[in-house]
Amino acid sequence: MNKILKDAMALTLITLVIGVLLGVVYEVTKEPIAVQEEKAKMEASAEVFPEAESFESLELTQYSDTFRKALDDAGYQAQNIDEVSEALDGTGELMGYVITVTSTEGYNGDIQFSMGVSLDGTTNGISFLNISETAGLGMNANNNQFKDQFKGKQVASFVYSKTGAKGDNEIDALSGATITTNAVTNGVNAGIAAVQILNEGGLDS
Repeated sequence: MNKILKDAMALTLITLVIGVLLGVVYEVTKEPIAVQEEKAKMEASAEVFPEAESFESLELTQYSDTFRKALDDAGYQAQNIDEVSEALDGTGELMGYVITVTSTEGYNGDIQFSMGVSLDGTTNGISFLNISETAGLGMNANNNQFKDQFKGKQVASFVYSKTGAKGDNEIDALSGATITTNAVTNGVNAGIAAVQILNEGGLDS
């Protein structure tokens, strides 16, 4: 009985020590990780809106319900608008928006990216913040050949084609990675929908 009690106490002590160590590691690494994440977002913003001189984050509280309803109504239930920043020129004038989108339809998990959209509705491009799709297949979404298909296009939404894109609103699907293609395309469309709401001042009254 004593041996069982001693073993239980030893396991409890080990568990407590591990818990404390994990807490210490988390506190030590939390700030550097946050700094790196913020740096990645700023670099992505500059990539998708290179003409902008600065970016100003918007408070999404007043928009969140409107975004959610609009995306759900449009069939983008698996997409979420994480952040919105105004892209400003050198005089502080609004040029458009940088939208951070998460799509939960990826083959290997969530896909998060930033996208720039000008006030006239032109999609400037996309930059991935988090993607872990299959190497050589879904990960090809992070290649310029795929990403640039969204660049400089003024369309209400995109569709993908397995037989070759024919219009501005069409993109070539990734070979062997339709699920990834669909996740990214729906994410971009969700971002475009969010910008349309922002341009219209489309808050529920």
